[in-house]
Amino acid sequence: MSPKTKRIETAMTPEEYAACDGVALAGLIARAEVSVAEVTAAARAAIDRVNPTVRAIVDLYEDRFRNPEEGLPDGPLRGVPFLIKDVGDHFGGRRIEHGSRLCVGYVVPEDDYYATMVKGTGVNLVGRSATPEFSMALCADTVLYGATSNPWKLNYSTSGSSGGAAAAVASGMVPIAHASDLGGSTRGPAAWCGTVGLHPSRGRVSAGPRQSEAGDGMTQSSVVTRTVRDTAVMLDALSVPQPGDPFIIRRPDRPYVDFLAGIQGKLRIGWWAGPLIEDAPVDPEVAAAVERTARVLEDMGHHVEESRPDFDLAALDRVLVDLWYFRFDQYLDSLGERSGRKVGPDTVERASLMFYEWAKERSVDAYLQALEDLNTYRRRIGAWFTRFDIWLTPTCAQAAQPNGIYGMNVDVPPHEFLQREQRPCQFMVWANVCGAPALSLPLAQHSNGLPIGIQMGAKPGFEEHLIGLGAELEQAMPWKDRLPPLHVSRIGLEQS
Repeated sequence: MSPKTKRIETAMTPEEYAACDGVALAGLIARAEVSVAEVTAAARAAIDRVNPTVRAIVDLYEDRFRNPEEGLPDGPLRGVPFLIKDVGDHFGGRRIEHGSRLCVGYVVPEDDYYATMVKGTGVNLVGRSATPEFSMALCADTVLYGATSNPWKLNYSTSGSSGGAAAAVASGMVPIAHASDLGGSTRGPAAWCGTVGLHPSRGRVSAGPRQSEAGDGMTQSSVVTRTVRDTAVMLDALSVPQPGDPFIIRRPDRPYVDFLAGIQGKLRIGWWAGPLIEDAPVDPEVAAAVERTARVLEDMGHHVEESRPDFDLAALDRVLVDLWYFRFDQYLDSLGERSGRKVGPDTVERASLMFYEWAKERSVDAYLQALEDLNTYRRRIGAWFTRFDIWLTPTCAQAAQPNGIYGMNVDVPPHEFLQREQRPCQFMVWANVCGAPALSLPLAQHSNGLPIGIQMGAKPGFEEHLIGLGAELEQAMPWKDRLPPLHVSRIGLEQS
C-alpha cells in the first residue's frame, strides 16, 4: 500500500457506496482504500434496504457475495457490482427466464461475447434484474415476479424493457447494469428512472457467437449508469469486434473516455419537441426541457435549429410488427422445449399468447416486404442527417406513468399493442431502424417530481459525439445531486 494511501477505518456504508459511480468505486479498490469484499458487502446492504420496496432485482448470486474477488480480472471496473437483465443467453451457468413462467429455471449453457467483454472489465456480477415478459412492454411487471416500482414514485412504471436495471441503478443498489434495446428498451427506462442510457450503433456490440445480429440488427446490448464516464468506460470495453462478426463499423481513433473532455469543434444540432404521432401529445414541461437544452447547446457554440426528419411513425410501426414478431410462435416454442413446458395461458401472459397466435398466420412474403419497407425509412431519416450531426428530442413524450397502464397481461391485438406502447416512447425507435446511436440523459425534473430524459441521436458510428456532448451537458445541467425518494441514502436517513 502506498504511504499516501489511507485505508477507510470502518467498513463502507451503504450510503458511501451509493454515492459512488462505477469509476469511483473501482478507484477506491485500486488504491486499496476499500476492498472488493467491503464494496460487495455495502452493495448487499443497499440491496437489502431498497429492493423489498423497489423489486428491481429478481435473483441474487450468493456465490458472488461469498467470494467476491474470485475470478475477477484487473479491468477498469474491478470489483464494481453489476446486474444482468433477465433476457438473452449471456452469462453461462446463470438462470435467464425472460420474465416468464415458460422459462422458469432455464440455465444459460455458456458465455456469449457480451458476457466475455463485460467480465473483462472486472465487474462483479451479483444478480439479475427484472424485465417484462420477453422484454415486450413499457414496464418491469410480470405474473412471475410482480411489478417493479420506479424509485421516484412508488407504484409508478420504470418503462421497459430494462426497467429493473434502471431502477436498481437509480436507487443506488448498483452503479451499472446490463440493458438491451430493440425499440427504446435502454433509453426509456433511463428517462423514466433518471439514469444515463446509451443505445450503441448497429454492430458496435457483438451479438455473437450464437447470433450474427439480434433483432434484424436493431437490438444492441449496452448498460445503464449514473454518469457519462461510466457509460464511456463500458462502451470502450464492449465495442471490441469479435470473431465472425458480420461487419465492423467505424470507430474513433482514440478511446471513448477521451471524449469526456468534450467536443472539439462545433456540431449541427436539430431539435424537436413536438409529437411524432397524431393525438399523442408531448408533456409541456418535457417539451420545455428540450428547448432549454437546445439553448444550452447553442450557448456552447453549436449550430442549433428546430428541425426533424420526415417520416410517418404510425406507418413505420406497422412495418415493425411484421418484422419483430415474425416466427414469434417458433421462438416461444423453442424456449418452451428447453425448459420442458408448452406455450399456453398457464405459462405466458395474455398479450404474449395473442402475439403467439398471430405469428402463426404471418407469411414469409410479409416479412420480406417489411425488410424492404424498413430500408425506405432508413434512407429517408438518413437523408436528414446529411444536414445535421445530432437530433435532440425528448427521450419520452411523458414522464413516468402509474404501474398497470402498460404490461403484457392484457388482451390487445399486436398492432394495437405496439401503437399503445409507442405513444409515450415515440422518439426512440428511429435510432434502432437506422442503426444509429442514441443517448438519454436525466437533464430535467418535472414539477411532479419525476425525471425528464433528453435524448440525443447521432449518425451511425459516431458515439463519440454523444459522449462528448453528454459530458458537457453533465457539467452544464448536472443531475448528480438529485436522488429519488426510494434511494439507499434517503431510505437510510428515514430508517435512522
